[in-house]
Amino acid sequence: MPENLATLLTAQAQRAPERIALRLGAESLGYGALADASARMVAVLRARGVRPGDRVGLMAPNVPAFAVLYFGILRAGAVVVPVNPLLKAREIHHYLTDSDAALLLAWEEYAAEGQAAAEACGTPCLAVGRESLSDLLAEYAPVSEPADRAARDTAVILYTSGTTGTPKGAELTHRNLVRNTEVSARTLLQLTEDDVVFGGLPLFHSFGQVVGLMCAVAAGACLTLLPRFDPADVLAMLERDRVSVFLGVPTMYAALLAHPAARTTDTSSLRLCVSGGAALPVEVLHGFEAVFGCTVLEGYGLSETSPVASFNHPQGPRRPGTIGTPIEGIRMRIQDDRGRPLPDGEPGEIAIRGHNIMKGYWRRPEATAETIVNGWLRTGDIGVRDPDGLFRVADRKKELIIRGGFNVYPREIEEVLYQHPAVTEAAVIGVPHPTHGEEIAAVVALKPGAAVMPDELRDFVRAQVAPYKYPRIVRIAAALPKGPTGKILRRAITLTDPTAERSG
Repeated sequence: MPENLATLLTAQAQRAPERIALRLGAESLGYGALADASARMVAVLRARGVRPGDRVGLMAPNVPAFAVLYFGILRAGAVVVPVNPLLKAREIHHYLTDSDAALLLAWEEYAAEGQAAAEACGTPCLAVGRESLSDLLAEYAPVSEPADRAARDTAVILYTSGTTGTPKGAELTHRNLVRNTEVSARTLLQLTEDDVVFGGLPLFHSFGQVVGLMCAVAAGACLTLLPRFDPADVLAMLERDRVSVFLGVPTMYAALLAHPAARTTDTSSLRLCVSGGAALPVEVLHGFEAVFGCTVLEGYGLSETSPVASFNHPQGPRRPGTIGTPIEGIRMRIQDDRGRPLPDGEPGEIAIRGHNIMKGYWRRPEATAETIVNGWLRTGDIGVRDPDGLFRVADRKKELIIRGGFNVYPREIEEVLYQHPAVTEAAVIGVPHPTHGEEIAAVVALKPGAAVMPDELRDFVRAQVAPYKYPRIVRIAAALPKGPTGKILRRAITLTDPTAERSG
């Protein structure tokens, strides 16, 4: 049965062509215009030899043209390979060669690195900008009907962050994405055509792409875009565009909460805030809800799950610090290393099964077989299912710290650090130790104007956790390293800086 993801756009364009689909400052693009531009993009791609099933790299920031190119690729029956525009040529080269891309579409502002990578691997590259894309599309007649694609055909290849080696491409099918979009828009965000959705999450990432762009399109809502996150700009946008649904990662919530204008900005239009990508500290959640007067729902998912897997549902039980319950049509369980289900309250690996599970890793059958076992996707995350059915994430399996034979989950210690009034960001990591195996280290960033000594933070945590859990090493940094979505990257933290503080 034909099920092209792009039909979500064409259906909206037929229903309400004049309704605003995308906004970027004073610039706006209606559903009819977006559909027309993407239909013309099909002709552009075909003229360059792109055929159904071909992979096409898409390297662009959060601008309306991203959606034009994205839906153009889908309508042509090709496969979208999103590329972070901040990547360098060496990194882009891997995306292009691994996916065997037929073409790279690169936004002019970032095109130099993309062109260098494309030239090195023999992939054609088309650089476009706001004006040049408009001129290019005007040269072609629109191809109205999206190419027929089966539900199981690959629509998007999302490359993982590569925490355990070179990035792998998660193949997401048209069915994966159509279903995850429909369930998320209807049961979680409860979107209508009157909503304005914050579009500050990177569109090349699964969270911003599906929960932001695709859900907004499916509901006929407006997605207001922000190419680069800045808390002052975000607060101004919330007030100016009357944003009703905010999508963010924990560092965004912490930055907005700490900004001086947070308490004077008119955010009365907000009806729902959603957090994903990493664990949201409970103190940040409570503080944000108190200041902004809006419910924050925390959820969980991976690129491999299209991406949403579980959520604190709007009408269901909600408990801060949990990731809620599986979304409609999805099953989750906690299992041991042999894949056997564990009872409530016992920590183990989170496993997921349902319509959102990826087709597999692109051309990596061994990796696919290791990750999807008997239909269950092994997430690599340690979690617990509480007796009331709510799930909690303890930590990444590979980020577990084992100190002197005791398991220490970084998130637990980070939660305590976030309770300190001076702390705005925190990360806990394990470092090698000659007798304990690993020692616990904490790196924190402070709120503007705050001051605290490392020993004070150590003692603050020490008073609230078991003796083996508190960080013996504490470092105060200006900021913590983050990935493209704003997620704190524990693996990028090193303690080689001579200013690092050690407490015993």
